[in-house]
Amino acid sequence: MITAIVSINARSDRIPEAAQEITAVPGVEQVYSVTGDADLIAIVRVREHEDLAGVIADRISKIDGVVDTSTNIAFRTYSSDDLDVAFDLGAVD
Repeated sequence: MITAIVSINARSDRIPEAAQEITAVPGVEQVYSVTGDADLIAIVRVREHEDLAGVIADRISKIDGVVDTSTNIAFRTYSSDDLDVAFDLGAVD
């Protein structure tokens, strides 16, 4: 499974509506309203790299109010559980 983190800039008058429409796109797992350089962050999960174009370029970027997107593809996922196990290796209680 390929995970992409998509930063989305939207027109301020369409942020809530754009977020709702983005959540309906197949492959989009979550959408967050955030502070910082982007208005929204979408977590996209697809099976193939080629599927990203269909989700991001063909669907998300065409939603009314979406001005720009920037995509980061995750290479590896770390969770707090993974980090706890990694730091516990070789530890003696």
